[in-house]
Amino acid sequence: MAHKKGQGSVRNGRDSLSKRRGLKAYGGQAVTIGSIIVTQCGTRYSPGRFVRLAKNSSIFALVAGKVYFDQGGKRINVLPDDATATAIG
Repeated sequence: MAHKKGQGSVRNGRDSLSKRRGLKAYGGQAVTIGSIIVTQCGTRYSPGRFVRLAKNSSIFALVAGKVYFDQGGKRINVLPDDATATAIG
């Protein structure tokens, strides 16, 4: 038997960094083109008008405008500014 404890690794010395998921822009807040509105796992929030779902399920804005929610706060939309709306058509 050993008289001293060996210098093994600590079993519970690990802790992952938090991912900072959640809403990045709230209702009524202005966003620019490409701004991330939500980072999420899966589709807790679904994309609406003028937003898209990224590969990692983040939702980002396609146009500059203001964020608004509908369907009980589960669908995210962007209401475009006047200049952007005329450019899109």
